[in-house]
Amino acid sequence: MSSDHAAWTLRREIPSDTTIGSELVDELLAAMTEREWPSADLFRTQLAYQEAIVNAIRHGNHSDPDKTVTVEMSCDDQRATITITDQGDGFDPNDVPDPRSDELLEVPGGRGVLLINEIMNEVAYNDRGNQIKMTKIKGANPPADEDDDE
Repeated sequence: MSSDHAAWTLRREIPSDTTIGSELVDELLAAMTEREWPSADLFRTQLAYQEAIVNAIRHGNHSDPDKTVTVEMSCDDQRATITITDQGDGFDPNDVPDPRSDELLEVPGGRGVLLINEIMNEVAYNDRGNQIKMTKIKGANPPADEDDDE
């Protein structure tokens, strides 16, 4: 059943540049594909990564070219983990308003944290709030909403 590939890992410190940040996920997706992860897991992992890296660069580091973001990723046959750390002041994820509330429905932005929590299996922040650790478990996707008949 399992092909028992060795765990794949990557650790990079990158500048506060969303283009560079976005390219890194391709290596993780290749490692997951090699380990025969389902396409739905690849999509969800890529989406969560993109949201988190953009948040770290834009909101954490305020796109400051003198600040960096550390990206750590690992993948084996059952788990993919992404840790992203910025050099910003951090935030309290509990203070992020729910973008589904009536007064925020038409406000752009503010959906990344909610989205990440919905599509990843485990999400944790450090005490300072400048690091996110996200884990995807192979084949274990949150239940779809009732109106999601795909």
